[in-house]
Amino acid sequence: MRIIPSMMKKFDDDVSNLQQGLHPENLAYWYDKIIRDTIEMAPPWLQDKIKVNQDPILPMKFNLDISKRAVRYFMIVVDENLDDMPYSTKLYFLKVQEIMSAEMDKSLV
Repeated sequence: MRIIPSMMKKFDDDVSNLQQGLHPENLAYWYDKIIRDTIEMAPPWLQDKIKVNQDPILPMKFNLDISKRAVRYFMIVVDENLDDMPYSTKLYFLKVQEIMSAEMDKSLV
C-alpha cells in the first residue's frame, strides 16, 4: 500500500517543520525582523530604546530590552508577521506577547 509511506512522509515533514520553527537561528531571524520593523515604526525618540540580545550560552534565550512606550509598536509588528511564521515560531511569539501583556498589566497596578 502506498498510503502508509505517504502518510509517514507527511508526518515526518510536519514534525521537521515544527522543530525548524524553534531553532535558535530561526527565532533570531524573526526577532531581528521584528525589531527592525518596530524601530522603523516607532517615533525617532524611541528607536534607540528597542533592542534584543541572544544569550551566547543559551541560544534559545533572548533578552528583549524595550521601553514600555515602545511595547505597543512591538506588539503591532508581531501581529503583522504572525501569518508568515512557521507554526511553532508563531506559538512562540504569541507567548512572548502574552508575557509582555502580563508585565504591562502588572506595571499598571
